Amino acid sequence: MRYKNLFFDLDDTLWAFSDNARDTFEEMYHKYGYDRYFRSFQHFYELYERRNTELWKEYADGKVTKDELNRQRFLYPLEAVGEGNAALAKDFSVSFFAVIPTKSKLMPHAREVLEYLAPKYNLYILSNGFQELQCRKMRSAGIDGYFKKVVLSDDIGVLKPWPEIFHFAMSATGSELRESLMIGDSWDNDIAGAEGVGMHQVYYNVAGRTSFPFTPTFHITDLRELMQIL
Repeated sequence: MRYKNLFFDLDDTLWAFSDNARDTFEEMYHKYGYDRYFRSFQHFYELYERRNTELWKEYADGKVTKDELNRQRFLYPLEAVGEGNAALAKDFSVSFFAVIPTKSKLMPHAREVLEYLAPKYNLYILSNGFQELQCRKMRSAGIDGYFKKVVLSDDIGVLKPWPEIFHFAMSATGSELRESLMIGDSWDNDIAGAEGVGMHQVYYNVAGRTSFPFTPTFHITDLRELMQIL
């Protein structure tokens, strides 16, 4: 057996972050009467997503703190329509973070694949997500029992794709790079990050990406393909 240790990204690799987040945002949008400020939920969500993407990049580069990331991404949509109500944005965010980890949608076939892999490999999570959310999300979806350890960027204050988080994951789990495989949906964070430290990778291409700076070790579009590879 070539690999002993499988490191999974969590959001949009196993736990359906995009669907669960959108569902939660729509609940909060109606709970807080945001239709007073926005043409539609879609209008609000597009504003949020645009700034959120920018802020996560700034957070990865160390330009903003975790608290500032969360403050700005919830306030920005209101500011964009001339309603910069910081207290409202804060209430919205508190409710959002209370509800989202209770969501349980998984990516297609995630549970089936974990059932197959768990008896054969050491399974770990390697995620950029926040400590206070990731384990709760896994419990809500009923997948926490498959994993021997959850390694988060919060643990050391360094995000994928930086080499330090991958080396930390090896140390924290007693793993070696040559016996380990990174599985994730983010080209930059998961695949390029793993490649940068000499770790093999499985690119779960849910976005339909067609151009690649290098060839990943494995390339899949369906999680069930892992059962053929491994």
